[in-house]
Amino acid sequence: MATHYLDFEKPIADLEAKIEELSLLSSTAGSFDSEIEGLRKKAEQLRKKTYGQLDPWMKTQVARHPQRPHFVDYVDGLFTDFTELHGDRQFGDDQAIIGGLARFRGRPVVIMGHEKGHDTATRLTHNFGMARPEGYRKAVRLMDLAEQYALPVLTFVDTAGAYPGLGAEERGQAEAIARSTERGLTLGTPSIATITGEGGSGGAIAIAAASRVLMLEHSIYSVISPEGAAGILWRDGARAKDAAMAMKITGPDLIGLKIVDRLIEEPVGGAHADREAAITRVGDVLAEELEALSGLTPAQVRQARADRFYAIGRLEKGG
Repeated sequence: MATHYLDFEKPIADLEAKIEELSLLSSTAGSFDSEIEGLRKKAEQLRKKTYGQLDPWMKTQVARHPQRPHFVDYVDGLFTDFTELHGDRQFGDDQAIIGGLARFRGRPVVIMGHEKGHDTATRLTHNFGMARPEGYRKAVRLMDLAEQYALPVLTFVDTAGAYPGLGAEERGQAEAIARSTERGLTLGTPSIATITGEGGSGGAIAIAAASRVLMLEHSIYSVISPEGAAGILWRDGARAKDAAMAMKITGPDLIGLKIVDRLIEEPVGGAHADREAAITRVGDVLAEELEALSGLTPAQVRQARADRFYAIGRLEKGG
C-alpha cells in the first residue's frame, strides 16, 4: 500500500522520496548506503519531532488517516473465534457497526465497533462508519447478550457521527442513540471503550458509555466535528482548524475533564506508521483494564460507572 502523507508531513515525504530515489540508483550507479542511512536517521528524527508537537488540527488529520487501523484490523490482531452477529431484529443489519462474540487472550467477550472501510467499495458497504438506527439497536442487542451471559464488552469507536440521512431520522435515529447510550450506562458487566480514531458526537458515545474510556494518543473525541462547529460558529467550514484549536478534543484536555480515563501511546508517526505495534499496545492496555475490573458484582460495576460519568467536568475546590 502506497504511503499517504498528510500536509504537515511534506518535509518527511520529501526525505523519504529521496531515500527511494537513491535506493533505485544504487542498483545501477554504485552504493549510496551511507547517504541513505543518513537520510533515514534525519527522516526519523524529523518524524519524532513533528509528532511530538502536533496541534489539535494536526491530530484531527492523523485521527482520520486512511491507513490508520480500523475495527476489522483490531479484530484480526487481538481476537480469536470471532463470530459476527447480524441485525437488530427490527429492520435490518447495519454494517457501520460490526459486533459479535469472540475470545480475547482466551477470555470470552462481546466486541463491537465502527468500521469505516479501507477502499471505495468497503467504505460504501460500511457507510464510512456512520451508523443508522439499526446499528445502534444491534449494539443494544449485543449488550443484552453480554449481560445475559456475564461477558465483558469491548467497543472500538471510530466515526464522524451517526448517519443524518432522511431514512435514519424516519426510523428513530435519536431514540436509537439514546437507548444504546442508556444500555451502556446500565450494563451489569464491565465495559471498555477505546477511541481508535475519530469519536464524533452521539454516534460515538452511543457505544462509549463504558466503565472505562480509553483513547489512542492521536485520536480525537468531541461533541461535533471541527467542520460542523465552524459552520455553526462562523458559518464557514473552512475555519475548521480554528474550531479544533478551541474545542478541547485531544487526549490531554479530555483526561483533565475526566471524559477519558487513559491514553494509549502510539508508535512514532502515528498508529498508521506501525499498525501491528499499535494494535498490540491496545491489546496490552485492554488486558490490564479488564483485569482491574474483574471480580466486581453487577451492582458494583453499575455504581463505578455511574460515579465515573458523574465526575465528568466536576470542579474541585481549591485548598
